[in-house]
Amino acid sequence: MKELLTYIARNLVEHPDSVTVTEYAGADETVLELRVAPEDMGKVIGRQGRIAKEIRTLMRSVAQKNGTRVSVEIAD
Repeated sequence: MKELLTYIARNLVEHPDSVTVTEYAGADETVLELRVAPEDMGKVIGRQGRIAKEIRTLMRSVAQKNGTRVSVEIAD
């Protein structure tokens, strides 16, 4: 899951080396925290949050297929 989110984010931004994903295991779900360079924040969030919403939807879909739960947080 972490690798998939990293791959998606690196292909969206102009500074792929600054992309980091931290994984936290919660009680019933895994939390993935995405950090990018400040100038790339708009590219990851998108207009009115559309890209961020689609990233979250995709990650939830893959997690559900694996029988787990995941949430994505974009940190600034």
